[in-house]
Amino acid sequence: MLIGYSFWGFLGDGITDTPDGGRSHRRTLIDGLRSYGREIVFLQTNRDLAEAGVDLTSTYQWDDQLPEIEALFLEWRWPIPGRNATECGAPGHTCDLHRQQQLLDHYTTAGIPTLLWDKDRRLPVEDPLRRAANVAVCEPALHPTPGAVTLLFPVGDEALDSADPVALTAFERDLPLVYVGNQYDRDDAFDRYFVPAAAGHPHLVAGKWTRTQRWPDVNFQGRMPFTQVDSLYRRSVSTILLLPDRYAHVGHMTQRLFEAVLAGCLPLTPSTIRDAARFTPAELHVSDGADAARTITELLTVIGTDAHAELLTACLQRLDPFRLSEQLDVIDWQLSGLRRSPVG
Repeated sequence: MLIGYSFWGFLGDGITDTPDGGRSHRRTLIDGLRSYGREIVFLQTNRDLAEAGVDLTSTYQWDDQLPEIEALFLEWRWPIPGRNATECGAPGHTCDLHRQQQLLDHYTTAGIPTLLWDKDRRLPVEDPLRRAANVAVCEPALHPTPGAVTLLFPVGDEALDSADPVALTAFERDLPLVYVGNQYDRDDAFDRYFVPAAAGHPHLVAGKWTRTQRWPDVNFQGRMPFTQVDSLYRRSVSTILLLPDRYAHVGHMTQRLFEAVLAGCLPLTPSTIRDAARFTPAELHVSDGADAARTITELLTVIGTDAHAELLTACLQRLDPFRLSEQLDVIDWQLSGLRRSPVG
């Protein structure tokens, strides 16, 4: 099967000035699909080459036309004012949304099986695509929108099988608290959990945070290269899983969980996240910022000990649902169940 895959981001490390969280798992998924015998052609701009100067065309193929494909896979894009919602050629315009609509009009409307991965929960509940016989909507949530199915961000099976909690806990960790990620819709969670914890512990926030005036005592570093994320987690004792409410209410966990755990950084988990126990052990659940601060103080006393390794082992075990092999089975099952039927 030849799958036309649409994404707006990078397969490699990309550039520093980008919010593309998909770099942590996209290539894992693509290579997994190829190992399942699927051929892939990318249908958006080759940003790895155009922006990062990395030529991957000897391994992967891009096509900016409308090639013959057997299925369409969309990492769903949505209107962003000042960027893809502007006219072509306008300052700062990106054409990902226009290209996505072109793909929908050409392929999905004609009946091509389409898998729509709503990674940011932006597809309106009333959108007719949800009712089309040739469309499957997937979300990275344990409790997806009715009619949608769960497709989590994948972690390579080999990465999970080879993770050694004892070796990971042997790293010297000089930073009690870190957050890696962008501000988008996280102000409330940041106020409630991170800021009070940061008041009592050395910390660092890496990512795009443009409205920070209300937190003058928080150490914001700004965006950092993707290549430095793992090393930052490896020197950090803990992070806090900050989710927008629309994620927390449905158990939609981001890649920050496995990025931290695979580097030995313990993820403190707000107890308001639905099914928090499926992501981390109870010892890492926190009810507010004061609770987070106390938990970090306790963790600082066990770093490098058997207790640290046991906590990390419990976190690693809970990553099993994110296994690449399980996500590939979901995709295979969804695509096999779609009928080629024109929309309308």
